[in-house]
Amino acid sequence: MSITHVPTSISSSSSAFLASSSFNNRNRGASFSVPFKNSGICRSVAISQEKEITYKTNVSRNANMAKLQAGYLFPEIARRRNAHLAKYPDSKVISLGIGDTTEPIPEVITSAMAKRSQALSTLEGYSGYGAEQGEKPLRAGIASTYYGDLGIEEDDIFVSDGAKCDISRLQVLFGSNVTIAVQDPSYPAYVDSSVIMGQTGLYQKEAERFGNIEYMRCNPENGFFPDLSKVSRTDIIFFCSPNNPTGSAATREQLTKLVKFAKDNGSIIVYDSAYAMYITDDKPRSIFEIPGAKEVALETASFSKYAGFTGVRLGWTVVPKQLLFSDGFPVAKDFNRIVCTCFNGASNVVQAGGLACLSQEGRDAMQKVVGFYKENADIIMDTFDSLNFNVYGGTNAPYVWVHFPGQSSWDVFSEILEKTHVVTTPGSGFGPGGEGFIRVSAFGHRESVLEACRRFKQLYK
Repeated sequence: MSITHVPTSISSSSSAFLASSSFNNRNRGASFSVPFKNSGICRSVAISQEKEITYKTNVSRNANMAKLQAGYLFPEIARRRNAHLAKYPDSKVISLGIGDTTEPIPEVITSAMAKRSQALSTLEGYSGYGAEQGEKPLRAGIASTYYGDLGIEEDDIFVSDGAKCDISRLQVLFGSNVTIAVQDPSYPAYVDSSVIMGQTGLYQKEAERFGNIEYMRCNPENGFFPDLSKVSRTDIIFFCSPNNPTGSAATREQLTKLVKFAKDNGSIIVYDSAYAMYITDDKPRSIFEIPGAKEVALETASFSKYAGFTGVRLGWTVVPKQLLFSDGFPVAKDFNRIVCTCFNGASNVVQAGGLACLSQEGRDAMQKVVGFYKENADIIMDTFDSLNFNVYGGTNAPYVWVHFPGQSSWDVFSEILEKTHVVTTPGSGFGPGGEGFIRVSAFGHRESVLEACRRFKQLYK
């Protein structure tokens, strides 16, 4: 077994995120095909250091940046992938690590963007700055398509360049004096942005977590939903369903408990619904399906994993008028100020694509793409099932969560990469609760997913 040494300084969003890890049960991870296209993985950038420093400013570094201790999870994976390619230049690496889409954007959507783009070269079709909150037809279309009977109106919708960007804007909105809770494991950006904002304490190496964050453990034993009776009160609760990385989607009963918990504690839920279209059973696709949620929750969403907009960039955040701060001031008004200050609005060309996504033809096309990735997830699930692994996720999400009991996640990641030339994601990169798991992504070309599964069977048969 070839094991890549993990430097002790490495840590990610929840610093434990880049620590050693072992794998547990099923959740569908991101599948990537890596012949050689831009894999979507953030690339680590080496900054050359002069041997002798000749000048430095008198500006102090943001101390919160130093708390992060190392690089973000996905650039670290990219670094290891690149090192592997340098070691094995002729290997055919398949990337099922980062959650980047691989299939073409449906033509009905790209043609709308092309038409809008060409119109910009005419006097009649040219437009400059638009509304920071998004164009009115798109906001109205999102409200009616995804929240039609939930009491969400078009002026509750803030169109953006993606859910990840909005998460950081929301952190600016809440400021440095709030306390936060996150699912454990969860998407690294929640923790990293909290650290950068100064909401957390120092990283606690032995516990593999940051101080002043409430880590809500989600594991197979509790159905990947936290035991709220053991969760301390915080100001903000980050919650993602279907969850990245575990692939678990919360039930209506569970979300009802979460909304009641937030209301009892006077907390605000930041609900990440980036994978809602992957839900095929009766589980809620929006937190606003739960009575009372508009008083305690806002919701981020994105076209990235529906329409292949990971590089195009278009998403939205819903901030209901009923959501108020402790002094009675509407959260939406402050968020509007943040948006107007920090953002000039999504590209008008991209918004034309978003509007096309909401047409009946666009929705049908997106559903076909989502269905394709869900078939990939089934293939990955079946593969690990046949090898007698405990596997989770996949059913309502594009991620498969595989358990490797008693093993370090980074060690398993390294062994799989070394012996199969397949990139996965170590579960500990998503928090201490991810130790012992790997995430495998269903985003990938079919032939790449089939080949990766063939290699998994060779390694673990």
